[in-house]
Amino acid sequence: MTATDHRPVTAADQIEGASQSGRPRPAPDLPPPTGDTVWRYAAAALVLGLTLTVGFFAGRAGNPTPAPPRPVATSDAHLGHGPGGLEVSRDGWTLALDTPELTAGKPGELAFRITDAEGVALTAFQENHERRMHLILVGRDLSGYQHVHPEMSADGTWRVTVTPARPGPLRAIADFWPQGASAGVTLGVDVPVPGRYAAEPLAPPEETTLADGYTVTLDGGLRAGESNQVLVWLGRDGRPVNDLQRHLGAYGHLVALRQGDLAYLHVHPAAASQPSSVVAFGVTVPSAGTYRLFFEFRHLDEVRVAAFTVIV
Repeated sequence: MTATDHRPVTAADQIEGASQSGRPRPAPDLPPPTGDTVWRYAAAALVLGLTLTVGFFAGRAGNPTPAPPRPVATSDAHLGHGPGGLEVSRDGWTLALDTPELTAGKPGELAFRITDAEGVALTAFQENHERRMHLILVGRDLSGYQHVHPEMSADGTWRVTVTPARPGPLRAIADFWPQGASAGVTLGVDVPVPGRYAAEPLAPPEETTLADGYTVTLDGGLRAGESNQVLVWLGRDGRPVNDLQRHLGAYGHLVALRQGDLAYLHVHPAAASQPSSVVAFGVTVPSAGTYRLFFEFRHLDEVRVAAFTVIV
């Protein structure tokens, strides 16, 4: 996956203010206001209608009076665990880094193992969202986001070639599911990248950003400890993008990282999501703070990333 340069393009209010207004605001390069409103509300009605339909029939199968369905709040690999990536060891597993450091601007091999309490490398992983290992790489200042998938050798060592953009601490977050375990595990470790480091300031909160020519708009505020519905709208060349392709088994992924400690949440679309120009998520953030949200989507056979700053 190639990280994308994200440039906010509007001077809109913060995301939470957009949620309180109850009306999604049109993205700057989408069709005129009237048409834009029509396609955005129609897409939202489709997504929410399908979510309700799926929830209704699922409930009827086992309960004649089902409760109102709610979108998936977090990755099913981490239910009950809260944010991940804060610890190098958890649930009896340790992220053992085999690469002492990487060099800024040069390709280098990042190698690591997942070891048990005796230091033995784990080799049995089950697939979670079409991969046995998801590795998030991001600077401590939340710059340079990458989502990559290392390859494992027979001895349990995972390897991937990465090129750090600049010096500074690089956070590596491993998201995996041990074979036979009841839940997934997320571990994090800092990878040294020597050199003079100057943190980049975080982009201000904006509801709309550009990613590789796509206009991406985030609708919905976040409140700590609550399940929040978030809609992501996609447009390109003044038209809605209605033909999204599946990426890792879904029509989009949302990774949230908290500024400071880089607490990690990986969120997937509601079960009824379709390849339309709007993708619905249910997001629960654990605390107040500033978060960087990275929306990954696949279109025209290429994966792209749009990033947003959200203050909770």
